[in-house]
Amino acid sequence: MVPALSRAEPRRGWFVAGLLLAVGGVVFFSLRPIFIKLAYAWVTDPVTLLALRMVFSVPFFLAAAVWVRSAAEHRPLAGREFAAVVALGILSYYGASFLDFLALQYIPAGLGRLLLFTYPTIVVILSAVLLRKGVTGREIAALVLTYAGLLLVFAQSLEGEQKNFWLGAALAFASSICYALYLVAGAEVITRVGSVRFSAYAMSAASIACILQFLLFRPISALDLPAPVYGYAVAMAVVSTAVPIFMTSEALRRVGANTVAIIGALGPVTTIGFGWLGLEEVMTPLQLAGAALVLVGVVVISLRPAPPAKG
Repeated sequence: MVPALSRAEPRRGWFVAGLLLAVGGVVFFSLRPIFIKLAYAWVTDPVTLLALRMVFSVPFFLAAAVWVRSAAEHRPLAGREFAAVVALGILSYYGASFLDFLALQYIPAGLGRLLLFTYPTIVVILSAVLLRKGVTGREIAALVLTYAGLLLVFAQSLEGEQKNFWLGAALAFASSICYALYLVAGAEVITRVGSVRFSAYAMSAASIACILQFLLFRPISALDLPAPVYGYAVAMAVVSTAVPIFMTSEALRRVGANTVAIIGALGPVTTIGFGWLGLEEVMTPLQLAGAALVLVGVVVISLRPAPPAKG
């Protein structure tokens, strides 16, 4: 009979690998606002930037789709599975992203990040309501710590209002709901179709939606842009789209939506750090204190014990 400890170690390693993938996905995703801000020095059209991001990233997802189909264990997707993957791709990587871009036209970036990163709470609630998953004390503690940290990080952004403030806030919150729905439903779908195939098909669908939006609402001449914009678009497509999407999908399969969502609270903090390093943005003592709280919250959820061995 195999000792319980030896059976628990592979599960712990599986969980730790999922955590590392989730953290890596957050870090790479956090570079996206930096690339966008750099590109906005040349062009401020979110429709065009989204289309360029997808044009340069879709070859990776098409290649992954072909690779998955050629695997020996490949099985065709049922109609409902394919529809679910396409719908989730459009909901998250098209819908949530575009709503976020629109929101930032009306509200400060810090407040936009704060509203967007309410999605861990929404994920926990949706998981409890739709999937009948209980909320643990550890998850509640992690959420309290991370949101307290985020409030400190973005305290200065909450001061004052501006024109169309509530419109921007509603758009940002709608983006958060889209992403939370994707995490909850995506975690269930990924277990059936596989993380690589899910990412490849979902992102291909989102890419088509973004490109069609550009063709419908912008002339081709809108692509006459300076070379730096294309450089930032390529970086955005590879570093902050293709790489983290595959990492996050595999993390969802390994550790579940709740853990991935809470670790996602690292996103605003790492974005601020990258802004401080790359854009010479200032990090105040209050922001540093908030970042520390977020990190503690992520550690709380990350130190979850391995599941008990089954006899």
